[in-house]
Amino acid sequence: MNPQPTIAIRRVDTCLRLPPPQPREAHTLSVLLKTINYWSFPGGLEGSLDVFRAMELAAENGFEAIELCVGDGASLNLEANESFCLNIRKRADQLGVRLPSVASGTYWSRNLASASADDRERARHDLGRMIRITAWLGAKTLLTIPGAVDVFFLPERPAQGYDEVVRLATEGLRAVLPVAEENQVRLGIENVWNKLFLSPTELASFIDGFGSPWLGAYIDVGNVLAFGYPEQWLRILGPRVVGIHLKDYRRAVGTADGFVDLLEGDVDWPAVKSAIGEIGYEGAVVAEMIPGYRHHPMVRIANTSNAMDAILGR
Repeated sequence: MNPQPTIAIRRVDTCLRLPPPQPREAHTLSVLLKTINYWSFPGGLEGSLDVFRAMELAAENGFEAIELCVGDGASLNLEANESFCLNIRKRADQLGVRLPSVASGTYWSRNLASASADDRERARHDLGRMIRITAWLGAKTLLTIPGAVDVFFLPERPAQGYDEVVRLATEGLRAVLPVAEENQVRLGIENVWNKLFLSPTELASFIDGFGSPWLGAYIDVGNVLAFGYPEQWLRILGPRVVGIHLKDYRRAVGTADGFVDLLEGDVDWPAVKSAIGEIGYEGAVVAEMIPGYRHHPMVRIANTSNAMDAILGR
């Protein structure tokens, strides 16, 4: 997250007639990047999709940017070196596709707050590595999941104590934030279904406790809908927001099966759009559409592109 600018206060002649302020939303939404997450494409979630082909698919379907994903054994993995990342960056430039952010699924198997000390040590190493990969790609934000009380899709994983997860996550983040600062990469804590940081005020307090411009919030508007309102989360977290995922969700379903195509669920898109403008967010808004259609999965990509144009007013 960019450091907050110093605000200079000046005395103004009260008789001076100033022009009416321009709506902030109109300015902000004009600089949002229409972005697709790598996992949304066929083969993306499995890590079998070639990263170069993913960028081509993003360009072919009208996206301005793609959020690449680092995974164990994937096309873009933890062993990626600077030369490989620079080749990705070069190809992205040729395609006219930007690389604003990076995500990863490795957090579910090991993270900064894992119960195992060995897993925590490995997670710190992994996160440091992903920070460098993000910087090599020219991206500015790394989606980060620092821990989980439980993982709903891994029922065999024992639940951890909430307080323990917060304590260990804090220790881990303090250890890696110097690496983030060195590489000028912002870590964005995403609100996921990990039973951690269940309110925007709690997440804001947690982030503020570090006093670092390199730690912020990565808000998934669909993930919020099961227990809150994304427009409220955006407004409360305000300048802490360093990334936004776009998903839609039907509250009546109440499970992971409730995630649906954009504009098909209960997200109040005009309210979300307004909140994004009000907080002055600029950067990527990333559609994360998983899992894909069982048949003809690229149709979902086309539908997502059209829906984002409508949401963003393009």
